[in-house]
Amino acid sequence: MKKLRESNYNVMIIDPVTPCGEPTTLCETMGKAEIWLIRTYWDFEFPRPYLPNFEFVGGLHCKPAKPLPKEMEEFVQSSGEDGIVIFSLGSMVKNLTEEKANLIASALAQIPQKVLWRYKGKEPATLGANTRLYDWIPQNDLLGHPKARAFITHGGTNGIYEAIYHGVPMVGVPMFADQPDNIAHMKAKGAAVEVNINTMTSADLLSALTTVINEPSYKENAMRLSRIHHDQPVKPLDRAVFWIEFVMRHKGAKHLRPAAHNLTWYQYHSLDVIGFLLACVATAIFLVTKCCLFSYRQFVKTGKKKKRE
Repeated sequence: MKKLRESNYNVMIIDPVTPCGEPTTLCETMGKAEIWLIRTYWDFEFPRPYLPNFEFVGGLHCKPAKPLPKEMEEFVQSSGEDGIVIFSLGSMVKNLTEEKANLIASALAQIPQKVLWRYKGKEPATLGANTRLYDWIPQNDLLGHPKARAFITHGGTNGIYEAIYHGVPMVGVPMFADQPDNIAHMKAKGAAVEVNINTMTSADLLSALTTVINEPSYKENAMRLSRIHHDQPVKPLDRAVFWIEFVMRHKGAKHLRPAAHNLTWYQYHSLDVIGFLLACVATAIFLVTKCCLFSYRQFVKTGKKKKRE
């Protein structure tokens, strides 16, 4: 289970007795899942119904902060009472256009906080003395530092959950995939402000940062989500390990798997039932119409006979 405990990815547990070697589609493979481990929790999600083979394990990768490297700790401590801002757009976005980088650096230079920016591109010309660029930063350890005031993030699930875990408010700069939806969740819960990466100006980013840092409600809401996250009967990682071992012990979890996976597409959408009901209605309409026509003809014939007599 060591590798599992170090994993940060969604887990789909497939029935171990399913025969292999036959061609299959992605949908069929997903349909064979016994348990779904979802990387969110009710600190992030909105209330909604879910299937019995869904288990929410959001934040399973989160852990208490470790001490920072000496040089980084000295820079963090030099921030005094103002604290620090952590800025990372994830591992997939390593640099930005020169214009965008200068725009961001200009905004960061105007805040009193010290900024640790994970960035591998060319150093922006507008970079302030309060900002340092790093090829890599210990994100979780920085977010867990007492001087952390805000987190500028692209909205990846890992980063958002580390911020929730440590109770740090966010400035969201979503770009693709699930990121806009993730930031929308945090905005709705009052723990983040969003800026558009394509249209933002230095003033927009500065305003968002100032709001998140200086408006107490954002920190309060972030701490509220953090308390909800920590107040669980079982830790997310332990819950994930339990359900994986559960499937292994019982050779599956078919009692939790919905029968919908065994239906054809037309059965799943109740098209066979709809077709049967439409056929019944059509038959009833047909019979009523025939009866009405027959009665009308009989009535006409009777009328004609009476006239002849």
